[in-house]
Amino acid sequence: MNSNDPSSSSGAAGPTDSSAPRRNSKRPKYSRFTQQELPACKPILTPRWVISAFMLVSIVFIPIGVVSLFASRDVVEIIDRYDTDCIPPASRSDKVEYIQSSVDKTCNRTLTVPKHMKQPIYVYYQLDNFYQNHRRYVKSRSDEQLKSPDSENETSTCKPEDTANGLSIVPCGLIAWSLFNDTYSFSNNNQHLTVNKKGISWKSDREHKFGKDVYPKNFQSGTLIGGANLSTSIPLSEHEDLIIWMRTAALPTFSKLYGKIEVDLHENDIITVTLENNYNTYSFNGKKKLVLSTTTWLGGKNDFLGIAYLTVGGLCFFLAMSFTIVYLVKPRRLGDPSYLSWNRNPGGR
Repeated sequence: MNSNDPSSSSGAAGPTDSSAPRRNSKRPKYSRFTQQELPACKPILTPRWVISAFMLVSIVFIPIGVVSLFASRDVVEIIDRYDTDCIPPASRSDKVEYIQSSVDKTCNRTLTVPKHMKQPIYVYYQLDNFYQNHRRYVKSRSDEQLKSPDSENETSTCKPEDTANGLSIVPCGLIAWSLFNDTYSFSNNNQHLTVNKKGISWKSDREHKFGKDVYPKNFQSGTLIGGANLSTSIPLSEHEDLIIWMRTAALPTFSKLYGKIEVDLHENDIITVTLENNYNTYSFNGKKKLVLSTTTWLGGKNDFLGIAYLTVGGLCFFLAMSFTIVYLVKPRRLGDPSYLSWNRNPGGR
């Protein structure tokens, strides 16, 4: 009996017993992709590699920064802030009341050309402390209405400037309602300078976002007038001031193109500007500036790009020199790379 016990016991515990519970494994199916064993570049950052990388960045960035900065400095720019000077001294105690009144707001300004300005000379208006990026302001428009006359009544997203006198406003919304309405005219030595306002907006906006058969209707006909009015006989695709204004700015200080002067201006020329100071920036402590600017291959005046390249390039050069000195004065012996895990076990298994 005893001799049979071990055999019976071993038979009961044998691996052929199908009634034994099987343990579920959460181990994923093996693949080189899931186990991150695909061939990859695994560089060893030795001091020479690090110093060379920093030096390469500095060699590339510093010349780009110098060229960008010189290109920006070649731009001739005239900036004239006029929002305060164009209000009579007697009315400066209540600027909002003055700007909302019906008195004549014509103002004359004199600008001196500091350097020769080659055509085309771009005329901008600059606004400060105007938050076009406010969520409610940005959403207050109807892109469908701007493109098609069949969507004239698509004004659900334009509140509070969606309807007036029971009729839909075209174009509707706060952005269009607040269209900039100061005007400028220029003369040089008593000769009128023509400002070209054609082709100043994006071609894609004129052809695809503003319809050629969509005309302003019921615009600025409410009790509160926000800005400029629009001719009802001109389609929206030709109202380039509106097209530019509808492309909202991301920052509270921004410039928008007003037009182009297509003649050269010479050094020390006296430019007389006759402007209509109509736009109300006084209720929110905003500022208005007139900007005349030339351009280079890099665009308008912007020192930031050049300074940024010089800063990064200079910092990389400083780090390269610092690491070089440390490496030469107090070198550190590197370990044997053959002991790295991916070199000891290339297959990963």
